[in-house]
Amino acid sequence: MAAVAEVSGEAAAANNMDSRPKSESELNVQKLVDMFKKLNPLAKEFFPSSYSHHQSNNHYHNNGQLSPNFFPTANKPSSNDNFSTNRRRRNNYNQGRRRSNARAFKAQREDSIRRTVYVSDIDQHVTEERLAALFSSCGQVNDCRICGDPHSVLRFAFVEFSDEHGARAALNLGGTMLGYYPVRVLPSKTAILPVNPTFLPRSEDEREMCARTVYCTNIDKKVSQAEVKNFFESACGGEVTRLRLLGDHVHSTRIAFVEFAIAESAIAALSCSGMVLGTQPIRVSPSKTPVRPRVIRPTLH
Repeated sequence: MAAVAEVSGEAAAANNMDSRPKSESELNVQKLVDMFKKLNPLAKEFFPSSYSHHQSNNHYHNNGQLSPNFFPTANKPSSNDNFSTNRRRRNNYNQGRRRSNARAFKAQREDSIRRTVYVSDIDQHVTEERLAALFSSCGQVNDCRICGDPHSVLRFAFVEFSDEHGARAALNLGGTMLGYYPVRVLPSKTAILPVNPTFLPRSEDEREMCARTVYCTNIDKKVSQAEVKNFFESACGGEVTRLRLLGDHVHSTRIAFVEFAIAESAIAALSCSGMVLGTQPIRVSPSKTPVRPRVIRPTLH
C-alpha cells in the first residue's frame, strides 16, 4: 500500500509539472521538435549526391521502413577518392615510364660507348674521311668526329663502329702512321653525340654547300654578325654568302656557321682557328651541316 501511494504521488507531481506554464525557451524547443517531426525522410536532400533515385528506392522495405543498408558504409569510396586513386595511378604510370625510358637510354648509351674508340695524336692534315677510311678495314664505321685545334698535333677523334667487334679490332691499329705521326687508339669513355639528321645535307647541292661552310665556336657575345662577316672576309680573302650567328642566355659565348662563295675560302678559314675575335680566341672546323635559307612564314591577317 505504501508503494502504491508513493507511485501515485509521483504521478501527481508529474501532472503538476506538465500543467504549469512553460517558459519561452521551452516553447521554442517544442516548436523545433514539432517541425522536425514533419520533415519527409524521403526528400532528396537527405540522400548523398552519389546515390541515384533508383539506389535510394532500394533502401526501403516493402513496408516503407528504412533498410539497415541505407547509410553508406565507411569503406565505400566517394567520387573524390576515385579521382585521387586514378591520379596516383597515372602518376605511378608516368614515373614508371620515365624510369623505363631512362634505363633504355642508359643501355643504348653504354652500347654506343662499347662500339667507339678514342684516337689521339692526329696530324693536322688528316681529314675525317681519311681517318674513317683507315678504320673501315676493322668494320663498318657509323660516325667519325675529329676535335681540337686543326693546327695542333694534339687533335683527337672518336670513331664509332656498327658493332663491338669492329671497335676491338680497331685497337690493333694503335701506332699506325697517319700523316706524320703514329696515332694512338684506346677504348672510348664517351659516346659520340649524334647530329640531328634533319640538319645533315639532303642533296648533292647541300653537300657542296657544306664544302664551302665552316663551323666557328667560342665567339664573344659582344661581337656582332657584321663584325664576324668582316673578319672572315678580310682574313680569308673571299666573300661570305651566308652567315648564321647563334647564341642563348645560358652559354657565355656564341657559335656561327659561315658559308663562303668558294670552297678555297672555307679551307683558308680553318687557319683562323686560335685567332682573337673580340676578346676570345675562336675555334674553326669544317661544318657538317649546310646553312639553309630561312623559311619566311606568311603573316596572318
